[in-house]
Amino acid sequence: MTKEDLDFFKNVLTTQLNQLLGLANNTLNSLLDVVDKSSDPLDQATLESERTTILRIRDRESKLIRKIKKALASLENGTFGICEICEEEIHIERLKARPVTSHCIKCKTKMEAEEKVYG
Repeated sequence: MTKEDLDFFKNVLTTQLNQLLGLANNTLNSLLDVVDKSSDPLDQATLESERTTILRIRDRESKLIRKIKKALASLENGTFGICEICEEEIHIERLKARPVTSHCIKCKTKMEAEEKVYG
């Protein structure tokens, strides 16, 4: 992988990380600022449902943040784009589609097939 490729991925990952961290911060602030004055049980239930959905989304995003940080660390230590299982180079097209991936398509496909069989 060329230096330009590595710089491209570092920029993509850093941008995505900053966006996700901004969203998380905004969500935290909005959840802390909201004071529900409604006495209507249906309004309260709707608000609680919306909060739960937002928190689920942010939980998924927090997992993505961890993956982005891991990918950025692999960029720094020179292992970015190398499959953790077979240690072969991950095709650049796969990295462009999913820059946080740590497995080549062959190994990931095998992993998913095993998950289907073994749960």
